[in-house]
Amino acid sequence: MPNTVIIGSGSYIPENVIEGSFFKDSIFYDDNNQLIEKPTEEIIEKFVDITEIERRRYLDPEDFNSDLAHRASVSAIEDAGIDKEEIDYIIFATNFGEVDTDGVPNFMPSLSARLKGKLGIKRRDCVNYDMIFGCPGWVESLILADTMIKAGKAKTVLVVGAETLSRVTDPFDRNKMIFSDGAGAVVVKATDDTTVGVIADNTLCDNGEEICFLENAPSLNLESDQSKLYIRMRGRKIYEYALKNVPDAIKATIEKADLDISDISKILIHQANAKMDYAMIGRLFKLYGQKEYDHAISPMTIQELGNSSVATVPTLFDLIRKGKMEGQQFTPGSHILFTSVGAGMNINCVVYKFPQGNI
Repeated sequence: MPNTVIIGSGSYIPENVIEGSFFKDSIFYDDNNQLIEKPTEEIIEKFVDITEIERRRYLDPEDFNSDLAHRASVSAIEDAGIDKEEIDYIIFATNFGEVDTDGVPNFMPSLSARLKGKLGIKRRDCVNYDMIFGCPGWVESLILADTMIKAGKAKTVLVVGAETLSRVTDPFDRNKMIFSDGAGAVVVKATDDTTVGVIADNTLCDNGEEICFLENAPSLNLESDQSKLYIRMRGRKIYEYALKNVPDAIKATIEKADLDISDISKILIHQANAKMDYAMIGRLFKLYGQKEYDHAISPMTIQELGNSSVATVPTLFDLIRKGKMEGQQFTPGSHILFTSVGAGMNINCVVYKFPQGNI
C-alpha cells in the first residue's frame, strides 16, 4: 500500500494589512443583542490581549476566493515541479464558497471546479471536490487525499484551503476582528516508502449541542437587516470544548503512530485564538506529565495574519517550509502534527514524517 508525501507547497497572503485602528469607528453588540457601552478603543485593546491578533489581512475588492486559491496552487505546483495535468484530484477546503462583495456565498459551480478552470487543467478525469468541514477542512482534505492514494484511486492530489472571511462577518460583532483572508495549498504524491509521509490520522465529529457553537446567524444588531447571515462564534463554548477534547485527540493520534510527544518536532495547529492554542498545547503536554513546554514547538501566525480558517495550517506549513518564519524550520526525518478544531464541532489530527531527503 502506498503512502502520501508532500512534494510542493504554496500560499497566498493578501497585501492589505488591517490594523486594530481599522475598527475604531465600529459599534459592537454582545451575544444578547445589547449595545456594548465600553469605548471601542477599550474593546479593541482587550481583544488583542486575549487573542494576540494585532493585524490581519483582507483581500482586494476585485478578488475572489478562487483567485486566492489559484495563486497558492500555482505556487505549490511550481514548487512540486510537476505538470498540472498530472493532478488526479483537486480537494478544496472552504466554508463559504465564492463570496461576492455583498457577502453572498456561491457554491455553483464549486470552488474546486472554478480552481481547476483557472489552472487550465484539461484532463476530464481530474476530479474536483469541495470540502466543507469547518476550520478543520484543510486537514480533513489531506486525510481524504491520503485515503485516495492508499486506495489506489490517485497518485497526485492538489489539496487547497482558502477563505475570504472578511466578507462574511457581522459589522456589529467584535469577533469580526478575529477573521481574515488567505489561501494555502500542497501537492501530495504517492510513495512506496511507507515509513514517511502521512503515518497516522484521527477525526472526531461532535454534532449534538456543539453544532451551534459556530454557525451562520443574523446580525447582533436587531435594527439591522436580519435576513442576512454572518459567521457567529460562541467563543466561550468553543474554548471549553477545544480544551476538553483536542489534547486527547492529538494524544490518541500520536499513540496511533506509535510515537511519544518527545518524537514530535512541530505542532501546526489551526489558530483562532492564541490564548486557546496555548491552553490546548499546554494541556497536551500535561497529559504526558510535563508542566511546561517550549512554545517554539507550536509556531504562530495569528498575531500578524489573523484567523483565515482553512488557510491557516497550510499557510503556516508553507511559510516554515520555505524559510519565511524566523527561527522555524523543518528537519528531514522529523515528525510534525497538523491539527484543527472548528465548526461542526469537528476535530482532526495528522502525524506526518518528513523524508530524509529534500523537504
